[in-house]
Amino acid sequence: MDLGLTSEQEMLQNSAREFLEKEAPRTVITDIDDSPTGFSPELWRKMAELGWAGLLVPEQYGGLGSDLLTTAVLHEELGHAAVNTPLHSSAVLSALALMAGGSESQKQQYLPAIASGERIVAFALTEPNYGWTPQHVQVTAQQQGAGYVLNGTKLFVPDAHVADNIIVLARTAQGNGSGDGLTLFIVDKAAPGVTVRDLGGFTAGRLCEVTFENAQVPQANVIGQPGRAWSIVEPVLDKATLIACAASVGGSQAVFEITQGYVTTRIQFGVPIGTFQRVQDHVIELVNALDTARWTTYEALWKADAAKPGVSEAVSVAKIASSEGFHTACNNAHRAHGGIGISKRYGLYLYTKASRTLYSYLGDPVYHRKRLVSLLGI
Repeated sequence: MDLGLTSEQEMLQNSAREFLEKEAPRTVITDIDDSPTGFSPELWRKMAELGWAGLLVPEQYGGLGSDLLTTAVLHEELGHAAVNTPLHSSAVLSALALMAGGSESQKQQYLPAIASGERIVAFALTEPNYGWTPQHVQVTAQQQGAGYVLNGTKLFVPDAHVADNIIVLARTAQGNGSGDGLTLFIVDKAAPGVTVRDLGGFTAGRLCEVTFENAQVPQANVIGQPGRAWSIVEPVLDKATLIACAASVGGSQAVFEITQGYVTTRIQFGVPIGTFQRVQDHVIELVNALDTARWTTYEALWKADAAKPGVSEAVSVAKIASSEGFHTACNNAHRAHGGIGISKRYGLYLYTKASRTLYSYLGDPVYHRKRLVSLLGI
């Protein structure tokens, strides 16, 4: 098992960090975070021009055709800079869903626009009955004429407020709880009957409520075979989860660097506070959480790209470690910083928000522990 980066991946890592340090320093990210939409069209355009939105998209559809590890390298840098963009929801989750189940016509229509950044696509999975398994999907899609009519509510949908389209997982039949009866739809956000509301709150990026009231979707916008969407969604969620794990690793690394800088320069009683044993304890716990998240994430990425056995199990292990690790890293950073850690000008709060958001995104540690037990047949 080789967890090292190739020279091309190292070039991407270095160029991404240089770009983000120049174009998205913490002061800029704070301003974007405080803006009404939490989104910068200018920053998004510059990222798209670098090809970041097309990393996973195959070359024949205008992308770069990169693997998961390369994409994860970029998202680790985005997590390190605390940058919130629609890259994950549009260029990872939605692009993967279209690549896995879309018709050739759908791929030709949507993937080049996603890869260029011209079109943003959100992915709506969770609902008020919050969960990540098929039985939690209760938004209905009833066949009517030459299409379907959607009714119900999706909750905690990232980036829906700035999206052009939303990929929606809806129920077209009751099924047996194993995933039967679910269908994926490409929904125009501007279609009659579709309402998007920014939920606000202490979150990284903007999570939205998306309501469907007799929203009509044409047959041409069904992804894959009706009633069989879970076979598309489940492996897509595994891949997308690993990219989210990489963002948590990058955030944890940044939190360590911020904390290390603070405890070695903050003087109390004539010495740096990093010489105090209790402060050292906080830093050690932070580093342990970071290392656990990093190595479980990159092992899972290696398994996924190399098509090794046990990918789903490795994904759940990585999600548990990265969710809890980022959360633990931020908690210990605040303990080491004391009061200054909550100052907006200081910026640590950006990572704290991200750690709370990514903790549950695509499955919290409780869900992934249960999933791991099921996968291992324990």
